[in-house]
Amino acid sequence: MTKLLIVDDEKNIRFGLKTMIEREFPGQYDLTTAAHGAEAIELYRTQGADIIITDIRMPIMDGIALIENVSEGPQPEGQAGRPQIIILSGYEDFRYAKAAIRYQAVDYLLKPIRRDELFAALRKCQDNLAKRSHMVEQLAATESYRLQVQSVRLQELLQTQQELAGEDLSIWSSEIGFDQYAFPFTIAALTYKNVDGSRMKKEDLKSLALHMFESVDGVLNASLLDREGRMILVGGPRSKFEELSLLAAERDLDGMLIGVSEEGSRLTDLALCYRQACESLKYTFIYPKTRLIWYEELQMKRLSYPVPRETIRKLGNILGTNREKEIGSLLHEIFRVDQLPELDMSYLEAVSRHMNEQVLDEVFRVYGEASVDVLKLYRKVGDMSNFCHFHDYFRSLEQLLSDLDEYIKEVRSAHSEHGDMKEAVAYIENHYHRQLNMAIVSNHVSLNYSYFSEAFKAYTGESFVTYLKKVRIRKAKELVGKGSLKLSEISNAVGFENTRHFSRVFKELEGVSPQEYRDKLVAGSAWTAGANTRMDEE
Repeated sequence: MTKLLIVDDEKNIRFGLKTMIEREFPGQYDLTTAAHGAEAIELYRTQGADIIITDIRMPIMDGIALIENVSEGPQPEGQAGRPQIIILSGYEDFRYAKAAIRYQAVDYLLKPIRRDELFAALRKCQDNLAKRSHMVEQLAATESYRLQVQSVRLQELLQTQQELAGEDLSIWSSEIGFDQYAFPFTIAALTYKNVDGSRMKKEDLKSLALHMFESVDGVLNASLLDREGRMILVGGPRSKFEELSLLAAERDLDGMLIGVSEEGSRLTDLALCYRQACESLKYTFIYPKTRLIWYEELQMKRLSYPVPRETIRKLGNILGTNREKEIGSLLHEIFRVDQLPELDMSYLEAVSRHMNEQVLDEVFRVYGEASVDVLKLYRKVGDMSNFCHFHDYFRSLEQLLSDLDEYIKEVRSAHSEHGDMKEAVAYIENHYHRQLNMAIVSNHVSLNYSYFSEAFKAYTGESFVTYLKKVRIRKAKELVGKGSLKLSEISNAVGFENTRHFSRVFKELEGVSPQEYRDKLVAGSAWTAGANTRMDEE
């Protein structure tokens, strides 16, 4: 609704104009009145106004002083541009007309006010407001697009590895608005990890980081979410990033982790500072109680070693061999846990990668899939970035290896001794007519469901479901051959829920329906009987 302020020292005129406008434009205006310029100024400062209709000659503050104040003074909060002005006067005085022109009044109306002139002036004000609103929207869209383009180009610049010089520098500088930056600048890379290692949603991270940086009065040159989902802040002063970290601690935002670069001042420093910030952020993985790491803190010579491939291979080999106590000590040796604070992150990343390839992937390639819970842990452990800190990753890897150790022992036992599988097959032969499933049979022989599935298939050459179908149809064929039972009775006798399912499975395995199979047996019996009779007659 458009805010309209009527200012006139004559009460009858104020309320007359208000009534006239409300009748002609019902529900279109939020109308307020004032008796003089000073009162109008107070209302304008607290409520704002889109249109002001004001008399010229008034006590305390006249109309010229009023429009001068609202045209040149500060705008109220939320006011979208200067108000449209309509001037009223009972005097044909050129001096007032000049003031109206100077402050770009929409119209200058002489008293007594004519309805058609007033309404025409208001419609002109509405047109001007509509045009201005459209222009503001266009400018906002243009500015938003400009910022998006800057963000995309900045992201490309941060990722580039090429050396920039000459004309390239000028082009990049223009495209990212580098001339508007405050110098020197620092780059911070932020992420937010929950206790379970999951990350905060990107847009939530962006909103949180920007709000908090504003709260510490940081100067922001640019911001973006990079391709890995990190929030990148380019700004300063450098101390503001430490204040940001302290603010996160005050608000119990323990999952906010920050890596901060050295200072830069040249366009070519942006990509370098970005890499420094991302590298710093990585090392929060090693130090569990550290929320922020400065790049210069990493400048000490960090320890790195060749990947211990033989030790990793040994770890894979002992799984399932009743040497579970060695798993923990080998892991400590492989990851050099006693040297963790001094290790280079590249060493840990390489070891984790080889652990995945040489041990975890190999176990599932050889022994097949384990239980759902083990598979979930396997998928999580496969990427260190799924964890807040190294010790979380290490404990999960240790647990996974322990689970795999048990899994391999079960599978090897089932494969080598066959006793459990023989018992399982015997159970199926004796109980095929009941409601059977793999969970019931695996529980009967006291084997884990997943282990049983793998071992049963290895022993019989068929899945549990296929094997059970074949047993039931074999028993059904024996009953069909006797000829005394209905097909529905046979279906129930061999464990099928209904005749339709029985017929479908029978045809799937035998190529003919149960009735066709019975007809074939009857025809065969009749032919045999006839042949015997002919032989007797001869």
